[in-house]
Amino acid sequence: MPHGIPSYDTFGRVFARLNPGELERCFQAWTQALATAGGGRLIAFDGKTIGRSFDKANGRASIHMVSAWCQANRLVLGQRATDEKSNEIKASPQLLALLDVTDAVVTIDAMGCRTTIARQIVEQGGHYVLQVKKNQDTLYERIKGTFDELTVRPIGGVTVSFHEDVDAGHGRIETRRLWTTDWTDWYAQRGEWAGLRSFVCVESERMAEGPTSTDRRYCITDLGGIDAPTMLEYVRGHWGIENQLHWSLDVAFREDTLRQRVGHSAENLSRIRRLALNLLRKDRTCRAGINGKRLQACLKEEYLTRLLSQGV
Repeated sequence: MPHGIPSYDTFGRVFARLNPGELERCFQAWTQALATAGGGRLIAFDGKTIGRSFDKANGRASIHMVSAWCQANRLVLGQRATDEKSNEIKASPQLLALLDVTDAVVTIDAMGCRTTIARQIVEQGGHYVLQVKKNQDTLYERIKGTFDELTVRPIGGVTVSFHEDVDAGHGRIETRRLWTTDWTDWYAQRGEWAGLRSFVCVESERMAEGPTSTDRRYCITDLGGIDAPTMLEYVRGHWGIENQLHWSLDVAFREDTLRQRVGHSAENLSRIRRLALNLLRKDRTCRAGINGKRLQACLKEEYLTRLLSQGV
């Protein structure tokens, strides 16, 4: 630039004043052009709080970002900011409305297990796999009771698909078992959930030093006739947003230690970090990890230019 690289404070003022809605629209236009995948692709929704973005002096809580993650491309498709984790219920439908989920499978944790969200996904041409926890107490207890019975002994006329896989590493052995059944007609409130077809139970058994731990999670879905191995891929794919997105932001970008809080800076720079992560994930010319690629971009202008020109 004619007068050299802008100062740290100049960058701070720019990102504090940028309209986050406009930046998000540009971000989504770019990511949707990059994220090309066929029908059946998995889009996972989950939230992450930027730990040190709070501003006590002005009474502002930490920013909570809800992201939509495309597992096939390992790209962030979009995100929405809220002031509190509880507002994730409002942010998820707003973000969903901005995305093309036609023929996609949308996975959301228990915070998004709402009849309105299920209906919105179906109306937009997608499919849903929603995790059920005790915040949906009646539904949770009834699904739990169903699988408590089905996993012990078969019931005449009821079809159950089962799959098990074992994953060993990092000093532990984890066994995952999944049962899925289309037996849902007994549920009196079935009609409240758009297109509800199946119930799912996932059991994780972890063996490491110390006692073995076992827990079960339950899901509902409008996907019918899906075999257990395929359903387990969808359930495990949802965890990718934690392992490949949130973990990378904390470890490679140190997001939870950053202290931006003036104006819109925390929200805007969160988008910039996800944009940078998308660029680094997409690049296949450098075999280094995310940190190594960031270092190469810092040291080699040719590599930086190649990164920035992707998708242009």
